Amino acid sequence: MQNRASAKHHPHDDAPDTAQAFRSLATLPPGPRRDTLRAQIVEAWLPMADRLAGRFRSRGESYEDLRQVAALGLVKAVDRYDPARGHAFESYAVPTVTGEIKRHFRDHMWTLHVPRRVQDLRNRVRFACQDLSQTVSGRRPTVAEIAECAQLSEEEVREGLEALESFTALSLDAEMPGSEDGYSLSDALGAPDPALDTVVDREAVRPRLAALPERERAILYMRFFGDMTQSRIAEQLGISQMHVSRLISRCCDRLREQVLKDAA
Repeated sequence: MQNRASAKHHPHDDAPDTAQAFRSLATLPPGPRRDTLRAQIVEAWLPMADRLAGRFRSRGESYEDLRQVAALGLVKAVDRYDPARGHAFESYAVPTVTGEIKRHFRDHMWTLHVPRRVQDLRNRVRFACQDLSQTVSGRRPTVAEIAECAQLSEEEVREGLEALESFTALSLDAEMPGSEDGYSLSDALGAPDPALDTVVDREAVRPRLAALPERERAILYMRFFGDMTQSRIAEQLGISQMHVSRLISRCCDRLREQVLKDAA
């Protein structure tokens, strides 16, 4: 296999001439000879894969990791390339390797999982903003201008712009801006209201309470809403504390039975 440059087919100065090697690879059956030739082809094109990885080195991922991803894309390109179609390997390998790197960023570089549709919107909006920055000077492009350039709706553009600012997540333990007392983001988050659990029960028992005799309704009100003791209720009504206790128990049992019956 020769490693001389082929300016006719490959724009890269060090692009290897592997046309004959690919033709031989297509005719070889699975086995050691084919594996060796395949490995030689991959090794010959690794410099190109490294250059493609280098284009993405400023996006927050280590260069070594990008090289590994690019090498994986190169292996896929070698396995899928069909020399019988008459196209140079480079014209097939470059988009394959680049696509593998971009998929790596979409799938692994977000702190939280983001739907693929939102990731694609983010990329289209970002590219549109880059294009418009060359024609719109002195200001940021408007949502309408981005939508026209990216061929998206304005709502999709807003979603993509929001995703542009959401590549990483802020820890809930992070201190709030301007806070000097250690006040963190988690301290500003709300919590479920425990009273919500009783809303259904209160609404279910409301009509049954209204149907009680006036004295029993008054006793329940003083006990559970007025927070009065049974002794004070008995004193106010002129009855014994034991009688108040029996009335409360009987009312509660009746209400419980009626509410459960209504629910059933």
